[in-house]
Amino acid sequence: MRHLTGIAADLYESVKTHPIVSPHGHCDPAWFAHNQAFPDPAELLVIPDHYVFRMLYSQGIPLEKLGIGPSGAGADRRAVFRLFAQNWSLFLGTPSQLWMDYVLQDTLGLDEPLGADTADAIYDAISEKLSLPEYRPRALFDRFGIEVLATTDSALDDLSHHKAVRESDWQGRVVPTFRPDGVLDPMDPDFAANVRTLGEITGCDTATYAGYLDALRHRRAAFKAMGATATDHAQDHIQTEWLSNPAAAFERVLQGGDEAQARAFYGHMLIEMAQMSVEDGLVMQLHGGSKRNTNRDVMMAFGRDKGADIPLQTDWVRGLDGLLNRVGNNQAFRMILFTLDESTYARELAPMAGHWPCLKIGPPWWFHDSAAGIARYFDRVVETAGYANLAGFNDDTRAFLSIPARHDVWRRGVALHLAAQVQAGYFDTKTATDLAERLATGLAREAYAL
Repeated sequence: MRHLTGIAADLYESVKTHPIVSPHGHCDPAWFAHNQAFPDPAELLVIPDHYVFRMLYSQGIPLEKLGIGPSGAGADRRAVFRLFAQNWSLFLGTPSQLWMDYVLQDTLGLDEPLGADTADAIYDAISEKLSLPEYRPRALFDRFGIEVLATTDSALDDLSHHKAVRESDWQGRVVPTFRPDGVLDPMDPDFAANVRTLGEITGCDTATYAGYLDALRHRRAAFKAMGATATDHAQDHIQTEWLSNPAAAFERVLQGGDEAQARAFYGHMLIEMAQMSVEDGLVMQLHGGSKRNTNRDVMMAFGRDKGADIPLQTDWVRGLDGLLNRVGNNQAFRMILFTLDESTYARELAPMAGHWPCLKIGPPWWFHDSAAGIARYFDRVVETAGYANLAGFNDDTRAFLSIPARHDVWRRGVALHLAAQVQAGYFDTKTATDLAERLATGLAREAYAL
């Protein structure tokens, strides 16, 4: 990673060992419930990481050869790791290179560079470490200095793994996040079936709109009882609107409806979710500007979330008008916005967060979670939104071992940005040191009510 000097080095040293607050991500809570050894290096470092396998796929390597999806379930794990190592040069210049180097060197203590000639030796070395107690999920969680880790969980999840963690004698804090898109978005192909299951889980009559809302409140309460502090939602094109007859709209979308009706209903339900957040205090997250699963062949053969999400132009101002003008002035409401459309940082998100009391800007997401992306982010949002309207950092990852690496890249980016501000005369080093702590941990704690 980039060597820091001067003020930047001092600022980085002041925060590099601070606890990790991970308020949004996709780690499996079963890891911490059962605390079993990770099965092998491929399952740990390649198969769950869409940053890794999307790059390999872009160079013509079939996903099934990487152990992805049903057709790849039987792939030899050593062969998967070997294929990854043979193509390691593809990752030069990407954040995945920085993260993986950190994992191999700092987390796993391996000195050999990854490549075709070292693949088997590194595979064996990692396998040996994974058999040791100190490389079990809970031990790594403690070693990483994780203060709290939030997972992302379907509204239909029974939360049994979270319950097991809470009832264990381990002190690690792992909390769920309420992700209800499958029961809110009629464009989900399983929407009607999911709504029926929601009713079965909660004992509410989800064939009626009133019962459907009661069921959602029931599930939010269940998540909150397990420690949840936030909800999470995703829209490709941001759209919120308050429908005059949502019960009739609900009946239509349960029967199918068209895309316009589906988008209108989901936009209405995001406002309902915001109003429920006012009631129960859960922080609302909205990820916008990502066209999901754009490769239909990959979607059909391998399922969702296989690296084919692509950024879209996003209209936050018009898209959130319905929601913000209904609940945006309520001091009990908090909403964190994430975008893949970087052009909206200075044009829309920073001015919006600099006005609406409910809004915070989430950190660089997906393609922009990188050293250069972090620098662009600060350059575009701080002058208008300031620092207090930012949400700190979250790693948003399924790759557990990369969490310290991602936070380290962020903290280095924070140090470089703040050092430049000091050198430009905007504030002194004491102020910069205080801001570095807030950007590393404090703002995330505040934004997510942790």
